[in-house]
Amino acid sequence: MKKTFKLDHPRKKLPRVVDSVKHDIKKFLKKERNKPLPSGATYWGFDCKFGQSEETAVEVHLSSLTKNIDELVENNIMTIYVEITAKAIETGENLSAQED
Repeated sequence: MKKTFKLDHPRKKLPRVVDSVKHDIKKFLKKERNKPLPSGATYWGFDCKFGQSEETAVEVHLSSLTKNIDELVENNIMTIYVEITAKAIETGENLSAQED
């Protein structure tokens, strides 16, 4: 998911638009987590980039994504760029077997 969200809307108030952005992100994560895992994988992990624009986006942890959205809104920034990429995480058993 690569998307730039604009938070200014002529009819909707800012908190409503921010909730809509957070909902879109949660909906995407749920859709990706419900996809079948490749063989040898235990769960889905996510690489996240977040910023005011695509050029200024930095990598962030998934759990801090909503906090970062709130911080940008507090600073009156009306454009948010979010990039989320799903990756399959393999089991730890396979990694320990390779070390032996």
